[in-house]
Amino acid sequence: MHVIINIMILAAGFVGLIKGADLFVDGSATLARKFKVPGVIIGLTVVAMGTSAPELAVSLSAALQGSNEIALSNVVGSNLFNLLCVLGICSIIHPIPVERAIIKRDFPLSIIITVFLLLSTCGTALISGSVFHSEMADQAGMVSRWIGILLLVAFVIYMLYLIRDARKNPTEDTDTPVNRSLLTCLLYIVLGLVLIVAGGEAVVYSAKEIARAAGMTETLIGLTIVAFGTSLPELVTSIIAARKGETGMALGNVIGSNIFNIMLILSLSSAIHPIGVNVASVYDMLILIGASILAFVIAAARKKLGRGAGLLMTAIYAANVIFAILR
Repeated sequence: MHVIINIMILAAGFVGLIKGADLFVDGSATLARKFKVPGVIIGLTVVAMGTSAPELAVSLSAALQGSNEIALSNVVGSNLFNLLCVLGICSIIHPIPVERAIIKRDFPLSIIITVFLLLSTCGTALISGSVFHSEMADQAGMVSRWIGILLLVAFVIYMLYLIRDARKNPTEDTDTPVNRSLLTCLLYIVLGLVLIVAGGEAVVYSAKEIARAAGMTETLIGLTIVAFGTSLPELVTSIIAARKGETGMALGNVIGSNIFNIMLILSLSSAIHPIGVNVASVYDMLILIGASILAFVIAAARKKLGRGAGLLMTAIYAANVIFAILR
């Protein structure tokens, strides 16, 4: 009986996620057209921040309690999922054209801040090679308060630049009539976000209970269901956006969420309480940097992410999950 109830909660959670993402994308897309803001900018800001709300709440709560040791692994794991799985699946569903601004500004920034995070927290251990001869649980470095404050200042500058860019370069797309009022757009966005967060929570809770009933270990549940569940908002929202042809918003959501996760969520968490970096997180950051460079090269060379690139990215993610489980 308990399992049946959890299956019903799981189904209701997925319905909430899908309907919430539908409303959220519609409201955001209409808002973008109403104010002549490019969809990719809305994806980098409103959509990215909205879909990252669960990670922000969890990380800040853990930081305030002084128990945010897993904050870094959660952020890096979420970024890997966003880049390889979310973007990969969206590219398979609908080839994603990559705007010049993304290639010149946002994609390189996501790589630079990840490299900065890696070098500033455990550069000495990497240079000496000691990190590769340690146990996975060993501490390889620390995300200090100063690193967090520096990232937070950089995030504010980046947001101000995006707002300035959106005001200087309004979109000229007038093909689609704007029939909804501003109040309706905001209602769609808020209601959609509530359904996304609530649906994601329901899916994670019920999936964990079903997995326990099936005999899965806590570690395996954490590596699979919880990691997948915390990125469900980005996954569902980006897929819905891609299916609706809002490819700029889908791409902006992924890149924006990755930037948001490091420059705001991680920076706020470490500013409240310094975060230890274990060896497993170092490996994950190296994989994230390599995967980001690969996706960037493909996007810069072809000016789009097609189905072939999507299949390659999802295959890399699957291999990384297998590596993480074996590790």
